[in-house]
Amino acid sequence: MPILLSRRTTEEQSAANSAALRGAAVGAAKYGIASLVLAVVGTLVSPVYRNLTIQFKVFIQMSGMTLGGWIEADRKLRGYEFWRLAEARRKRDEDVWREWERMVGEGKKDEG
Repeated sequence: MPILLSRRTTEEQSAANSAALRGAAVGAAKYGIASLVLAVVGTLVSPVYRNLTIQFKVFIQMSGMTLGGWIEADRKLRGYEFWRLAEARRKRDEDVWREWERMVGEGKKDEG
């Protein structure tokens, strides 16, 4: 069941934004390093890559970092949503358990 944005509090929105921002930073760094390694390999191996302009090489590098930031931000945001739903489910289960304990406790008092 999807969570509607109107149900979220400001704190929940801030937590989701923080999770996505951390994911974007980590993803941009990871994919940036991978793009850099590929750029070094391309420079050493490929005459086609060597003949590209510096502007196009920067574009390729930034494209990899943008893609990585996007993928990791989405992954972290989905993980946060999963955690949030699991917490809500756990709280509901605790409430049901407390209600059962209260009902059982009342039943024992009536018998005794």
